[in-house]
Amino acid sequence: MPYVIKPDPGYDTDVESIDYLDKHIDTGDRWVLNFGPQHPATHTTLRLVMELDGERIARCTPHIGYLHSGFEKLGEHLDYNQYVTIVSRMNYLSPIANDICWHHAVEKLLGIDITPRCKVIRTIMAELARIQDHLLCCGAAALDLGGITGFLYGFNQREYIYDICDFISGQRYHPDWTRVGGAMQDLPDEAIFKKMVKTFIDEQLPTAIKDLETLVMRNRIFIDRTAEVGQIGKEEAIAWSLSGPCARASGVVRDLRKDEPYLCYANNWDGQGAKPVDFKVVVHEDGDCYARFHVRIEEMKQAAHIIRQLIDNIPGGPIDTFADGKFVKPAKSDVYGSIEGLIQHFEIIMSNRGWETPTAEVYGANETANGELGYFVVADGGPRPFRVRTRPPSFINYQTVARLAEGHLLSDIVAIIGSLNIVAAELDR
Repeated sequence: MPYVIKPDPGYDTDVESIDYLDKHIDTGDRWVLNFGPQHPATHTTLRLVMELDGERIARCTPHIGYLHSGFEKLGEHLDYNQYVTIVSRMNYLSPIANDICWHHAVEKLLGIDITPRCKVIRTIMAELARIQDHLLCCGAAALDLGGITGFLYGFNQREYIYDICDFISGQRYHPDWTRVGGAMQDLPDEAIFKKMVKTFIDEQLPTAIKDLETLVMRNRIFIDRTAEVGQIGKEEAIAWSLSGPCARASGVVRDLRKDEPYLCYANNWDGQGAKPVDFKVVVHEDGDCYARFHVRIEEMKQAAHIIRQLIDNIPGGPIDTFADGKFVKPAKSDVYGSIEGLIQHFEIIMSNRGWETPTAEVYGANETANGELGYFVVADGGPRPFRVRTRPPSFINYQTVARLAEGHLLSDIVAIIGSLNIVAAELDR
């Protein structure tokens, strides 16, 4: 139940406690605390201005951050391939998911259908990114609440995903891996890739999930700090436009992989009648901090289930589609071995004359670890977007901090922020 501040019995008033305190804010009934940006739980960029009544939060005013990197503005100055280096930095917990979503939107704009091989590999990497994000979120939640061991158990296994990203792209932290119509390169060695992924989902991930479940999710202190804290109901979650685990923990049954399917989540994804991958949408009813962490734990199990269905069934053929040479980069062998490939490479990479886009607007979204990540692209026919607008799930979810925090103890704000998994770079505006 929400905390209700009682009026001082020494005053003859029948108004609600909050109204009473509003009228007497200058008399010392409340004091103001700046929580962050220096606090470790606010990641050096978030700032919450809280009005406290004792240890209770009477009012909370969130500030979105201090990065000011101009991520969206940069989209007007980089072409449709170059901008992938920016989107991967918007969510540095699972950057390859941003790469995949960005080029999903661009390919929707250009009407490009990627190859079955590319769809399978992108789906595998998208699910690995989901696991990568959830591991850090659940581990950091334990860290913020005083349990450093839980953080190490969640963080160690993420290194294996970094190794996989490094293997396919040459970069660990920001792969910048996708390209219009495909990827920067095909798998260097498919057998090694399969072995790395199988080792992770069959050996490393189960250990991490078991450790988090036993050490964190069943820990009495963790349960006391998160259960019935920061609750939000189904209807209110919808009204606030929550998505991802934050919405599903409140009973909202929505997942873009089911509701607006793409890649291998869609029916007939290979053009030959292939069925969509099988998985369950994890939903909780309590809508509190504990429920949001519980949803993420179960989603990692479902992500591993998706990967197991695909890892031994990667189709052959090219990873890039060559249906329209105006947009898709040629293979390196063609660049070095044929005049046509060299000209195509020059047109797209060197001169930008190959980018003759339609004059149109398009919105493309993926179900990433934190919810609906979408890109709204306005194209004017030129080599780069006229305007790019991002729908970052962390930005949308962060708006509920004031609603979730008010009435709770000051110490509860750490659990609330951690359960929302706010990525500071997604708040950049």
